[in-house]
Amino acid sequence: MFEQAFKNIDDVLWKDAGCTSELDYTEQTSWLLFLKYLDALEQDKATEAALDGKKYAGILDKPYRWTSWAAPKGGDGRIDHNTALTGDDLIQFLTLQKTCADSPRSWSVDAQTIDPTTFDLSVKNPNGGEEITHRSPAEILDEIATLDAESAEVLGNIRKLL
Repeated sequence: MFEQAFKNIDDVLWKDAGCTSELDYTEQTSWLLFLKYLDALEQDKATEAALDGKKYAGILDKPYRWTSWAAPKGGDGRIDHNTALTGDDLIQFLTLQKTCADSPRSWSVDAQTIDPTTFDLSVKNPNGGEEITHRSPAEILDEIATLDAESAEVLGNIRKLL
């Protein structure tokens, strides 16, 4: 499942001029996957808040969300490839971001002030919102392993139905 998704990404990026190996575009792939993950997380949090009768203010302002510029949907709920930013439009969008004023929720961190043992940014974020429990890398890897096992079980059950 994921292997094919990564292969598709590789195939597209491989055709990019100047790419001689996967290392040439690993950073871009990671960034795109992060943006897509962040968008899905934001959508989940918005749904969760709505179910609780609360409002959710996203981390990113609407024009900068994945679903606004990379995969906008048309009235039929399908991705509208005509309004997705690509090529010159995407370059202009990214160039303008460097010149735009920060939003009221923007914040920045001096990299020298980050504790390298925890990478804790919560105390520096003035818009921190709810308190979160920081986990160690080992705890995060354990959770990933658990999720992988659950995913494998679900996929196995789906295969049985086919």
